[in-house]
Amino acid sequence: MAALAICAITAALVKDRTDTQAPPPVKPDQPPPPEPGMIPLTIPEIKRLLAAFTTRPLPRWLVIHWDAWTRRHQARSRWFHKRARLARDAKIALLS
Repeated sequence: MAALAICAITAALVKDRTDTQAPPPVKPDQPPPPEPGMIPLTIPEIKRLLAAFTTRPLPRWLVIHWDAWTRRHQARSRWFHKRARLARDAKIALLS
């Protein structure tokens, strides 16, 4: 329980420093940004990083690289999801 509290506090403290997402789309036909950025560190991600650094025999560079790739991919997915919702809402508005 204490470890989860530490992860939650850490996530809250580093949220502003680790959130580098691109601005959300404003038009349904907007092209994607060249660099989507990364989502902020989450509690489960911090737990995974702590476990990887303390128990696994993997090189640290690999753990950090995988974490960055995952967070960048999630930011890209989030951006495209928001753009798809804009397109859907635009269609609904036209039909109304």
